[in-house]
Amino acid sequence: SFTILFIPLEIDSVIHSFTMFSVISSIVTSLSELLPPGLALTLCVIPISNKKYMKNYIDEFIGTLLMIGLTFSPGKWIFADSLYLAWVVHAVGVVAADKIGGGQHVNPAVSMVMCALGKCDYTEMIVRIAGAMGGGLVAFPLFKIMTDTLGWTELGGPEFNPNNDEDGSSAAWSEFTATFLLLLVIYLLNWELNFGKMHYWIKQTLTAVAIRVLIEVFPTAGPAMNPMLGTTWAVFAGGDFPDDVRHYFVYWIAAALGALFSGFVYAVYDGCEFCGHKLPFGPINAPKVVKPKKDSKKKD
Repeated sequence: SFTILFIPLEIDSVIHSFTMFSVISSIVTSLSELLPPGLALTLCVIPISNKKYMKNYIDEFIGTLLMIGLTFSPGKWIFADSLYLAWVVHAVGVVAADKIGGGQHVNPAVSMVMCALGKCDYTEMIVRIAGAMGGGLVAFPLFKIMTDTLGWTELGGPEFNPNNDEDGSSAAWSEFTATFLLLLVIYLLNWELNFGKMHYWIKQTLTAVAIRVLIEVFPTAGPAMNPMLGTTWAVFAGGDFPDDVRHYFVYWIAAALGALFSGFVYAVYDGCEFCGHKLPFGPINAPKVVKPKKDSKKKD
C-alpha cells in the first residue's frame, strides 16, 4: 500500500522537475535572443573581491560605449561626404570620449600592459577587459537600432581580408606594429611630456592625431589596435564569436604582443618594473645624481 502511494508521488515530483527546467530553458532561450553573445559572461566578474572592482567594470563599459559612438560615427553619421572634416570630428570624438568617460582603458591591450607595468593589478586588468568587452558587445547592436530608427548610415568595424594572407601573418604584423606605436605615443604624452595648464587637451589631441595616422598607415587589419573592437565587431557582424583562429591571432595575440613589447621598451627606458621584476639592464633615462657641493670655506 505504501509503495503504491509512493510511486505516483515520485512520478509527480519528476514531472514538476521537468516542468521547472522547461521554464528555465524558455527563460534562458529568451534572454539569449535579447542579449549579445558573451555579455552575460562579462557580468560574472562584477562580484569578484566583494564587488571591489565593480566601478572599474562600469567605467570601462560606459567608456567603451562613448568611444565607439564618438569615434566610429565621423564619416558615417557626420561629414560622410568630407573626409578631412570627418578626421577632425574623429579627433574631437577621441578627446570627448576620454574626457566624458573619465580616461578609462577601453582597450584590453592597454589593460594588459598597464598590469605589466604595475599600474593596475591582475584582477583589475581582468575586470577592465570584461567591462570593455561588455560595452563593445552592447554598443554595435545599440547603434544599429539607432541607425535603423533614424535612417543613418550603419557603422562599420575592423576586419582583415584573408585573401593573399592565408595565415593572417600580414594582418598580425600590422596590428602588432600599430599597437606597439600607439602605446609608445601614450607613454610619451602621458608620462614624459608636460604641456603645462593645457596638458590634457594637447596630449589628447596629439593622441587623436596619432591614432588617425596609424589607421591610415596600417590598414591591413582595420586596424583595430584594440582586441575588443576587433572581436565585438566580429560578433555583431557574424552573430557569434568567430571560430577562425586567425581572428584571435591577429586581434588578440599580435596586439597583446605589441602592447607588452612596448611596455618592455618603456621599462628599459624608465627603469620601472616589468611583470613584477626589475630588468637586468637600463634605465636609459636614469635620474641624474646631484653631488653635494664641497665647502669652499676653510675651517678655522
